[in-house]
Amino acid sequence: MAFIDYYQVLGVPKTASQEEIKKAFRKLARKYHPDLNPNDKEAEQKFKAVNEANEVLGNPENRAKYDKYGEHWQQGEAYEQARQQQQQQNRGRGGGNPFEGYTYEGQGSGGDYSDFFSSIFGNQGEGFGGGYRRGSASGKFKGQDIEASLNLYLSQVQQTHQQTFEINGRKVRITIPAGAYDGQQIRLKGYGHEGVNGGPAGDLFITFNIQNDTPFERDGDDLRISKTIDLYTAILGGPVMIDTLDGQVKLNVKPFTQNDSVSRLKGKGFPVYKGEGRHGDLYLTFKVQLPARLSDKEKELFEQLKRLQS
Repeated sequence: MAFIDYYQVLGVPKTASQEEIKKAFRKLARKYHPDLNPNDKEAEQKFKAVNEANEVLGNPENRAKYDKYGEHWQQGEAYEQARQQQQQQNRGRGGGNPFEGYTYEGQGSGGDYSDFFSSIFGNQGEGFGGGYRRGSASGKFKGQDIEASLNLYLSQVQQTHQQTFEINGRKVRITIPAGAYDGQQIRLKGYGHEGVNGGPAGDLFITFNIQNDTPFERDGDDLRISKTIDLYTAILGGPVMIDTLDGQVKLNVKPFTQNDSVSRLKGKGFPVYKGEGRHGDLYLTFKVQLPARLSDKEKELFEQLKRLQS
């Protein structure tokens, strides 16, 4: 399989921070998302490539392995385990280090570690320094974990639902509880890569990338929204209709409501993750809108109010 430069896929330098990688991924994921590019095979392939790159670079541990082992990053853990095992065996026999001389001089170079990985994971079957053989009882290792991202909309996680997708050749069906949050990661045991020499399969870690498609701003379990009211309602008070997740509700604005004042609607926020029917609160910020123009009569009345105030 040809080496893939995941940094190039995301369009970031190798010195990019995790936050820069996250921003680049979200930008490209939105650009090539299948919902925004229906029946576009090229966009679909780019979307898959962007997700694959994020699975590696978006996870600091996987990124470190990728930077160290390049195209062999998924076998890096097995390499380290085998290296430690061989060192312990050789110390017991008074032998040398069979891994000596295996160095890595740049990602994707293809050499250096390649002979080692081929001897363990390739078709040769024969290892080195102590007769390490693929399939030997002494070489059982857990399979590599898989990192995946699942793009969701905020409106989707207002209620518990199921999603089915395919990864690593297996169909996976998961239940997403209401209240799931952006960046949350769940683990599915045994859905990673197959183990080495009969070892257990790795795990699948799914990270939720939740995009806000609602007029609300999410703040944990709470929601925030602005509500514009006219000058007369702000001064005199009166009923207004407020948007919530469950539809509109009527709220009586108190007289003399100031601009940027905040009101709380208890229990009208976002569902609490695994909170058994509990919800956060909805916070309203009132924006008082002044009249754009006044009639002569209105000006006269305001002048009278001004004189009364003074």
